[in-house]
Amino acid sequence: MLTRNKPYTGRVQAVILDWAGTAVDYGCIGPVAVFIEVFRNRGVEITSAEARVPMGLMKKDHIRVLCGMETVSIRWEKIHGRLPNRGDVEAMYREAEPLMASMVAQYSTPIPGLLEAVASLREQGVKVGSSTGYTRSMMEMLIPAAAKKGYRPDSIVCSSDVPAGRPYPWMCYQNAMNLQVFPFAAMVKIGDTVTDIHEGLNAGMWTIGVTKTGNEIGLTEEEVSAMDPENLRVKLEQIEKRFRDFGAHFVIDSVEESPAIVEQINDHLARGERP
Repeated sequence: MLTRNKPYTGRVQAVILDWAGTAVDYGCIGPVAVFIEVFRNRGVEITSAEARVPMGLMKKDHIRVLCGMETVSIRWEKIHGRLPNRGDVEAMYREAEPLMASMVAQYSTPIPGLLEAVASLREQGVKVGSSTGYTRSMMEMLIPAAAKKGYRPDSIVCSSDVPAGRPYPWMCYQNAMNLQVFPFAAMVKIGDTVTDIHEGLNAGMWTIGVTKTGNEIGLTEEEVSAMDPENLRVKLEQIEKRFRDFGAHFVIDSVEESPAIVEQINDHLARGERP
């Protein structure tokens, strides 16, 4: 019989990686283009910054949040003479799903250092799971494309596989079952959005925010490299503060730093500390 009469003092057993902006698609570029397009097809222009606000949510929830944003709803009302409604959300989602499925495969390149980080984690005996705001049909395009480039997690759970996506913890719980890992203090959630952080915290896991390659900065690798170093430093510090304010236990520039953080977490666990 499995009991927990004292704090877990073992090592990290699994990490749960987000996909776009964390593992693949530097800057989380692919989804943004789709959201902009489906709104534009209805005569409503949304900015990249607006499209990024709900990132990490299940894609239908993402569209719903965009429709509820004051700036977007005002523009919608000027064009359509009314506020966006449930039917609009459903129609845009139906359009977005196939667009997203074709788009994500184009942005399947692993983020620099990902493959090395995954190999290092596995050498430590750490299993690699994943969660995403993409649905299963979208992931059917991304999974083989990423696998051809060397990335295939041990468990892949999509927002459509569970009762609700982020910030609910169900994808993390499903990963735990798939990987047969317990307790949740032995698991680490890694992602580049606030909803990733909420997901990990709600699941009772150690939670790591990713700044430089993700949605918050929203730039390609080339654009990041071209930034003034001081401006980049300030921007990353702002993102780090935002993640820590939302409760992230650790913040890193890129997933390539995750094996070192896992070792730090092992030290915390050995002292009987919990997330």
